[in-house]
Amino acid sequence: MSALAIITARGGSKRIPRKNIRPFAGRPILLYSIEAALSSGLFDEVMVSTEDPEIAQIAQNAGAQVPFLRSRETAGDYASTDDVIREVLDAYAARGKTFDAFCCIYPTAPFVTAQKLQTAMEMLREADSVMPVVAFSYPVWRGLRLDEQGRLCYRWPEYATARSQDLEKLYHDCGQFYACRTRAFLREGTTDTRNMVPLFLPETEVQDIDTLEDWALAEAKYREMVKHRRPKED
Repeated sequence: MSALAIITARGGSKRIPRKNIRPFAGRPILLYSIEAALSSGLFDEVMVSTEDPEIAQIAQNAGAQVPFLRSRETAGDYASTDDVIREVLDAYAARGKTFDAFCCIYPTAPFVTAQKLQTAMEMLREADSVMPVVAFSYPVWRGLRLDEQGRLCYRWPEYATARSQDLEKLYHDCGQFYACRTRAFLREGTTDTRNMVPLFLPETEVQDIDTLEDWALAEAKYREMVKHRRPKED
């Protein structure tokens, strides 16, 4: 099936300025997503959605396409990833180009590899969308909250004494990429389709990057991943 890689890289990051092109392990972090998509051999086109001319130039130098710039609406702080995807698909359709599927890849996802993308796109043969997930490292059912007086209490006291192995395992989005059939996305308006399946990833290859401390931890995890990567993996 025809497929499009959409890498979302706006310029207006607040918590880490210029986050999407900040050097990560020696190179702009955006390059890792572009190179994984290009080397996977999966996509008819690898494009970067951005409103920022500097990001656009870096993306094009790395081999990605920037056929149009992102609108002011989808470059704002409150636009969702689904909003950006919809704008990209509509813009391509207006140019007479449609795709059976797409993979939306975040620009701050250095743990994405060609092999992971290949696995996810293969999984689309039996599903409408694929989300990489990782298990919570601690049972969320034993989570704590603050009461009205600022004292700690269990959010779900009925599980306070339950054995960890008896509690349901829960997962969270890795925040790296989403693979989806275009028809399903247009029908449901989201990559979180009813027929969504998980791609399980290890905690050593997952890291939110919202602070400089997160950034340093991600670099340490990335170096370990590269050190232990199988030779056959890109």
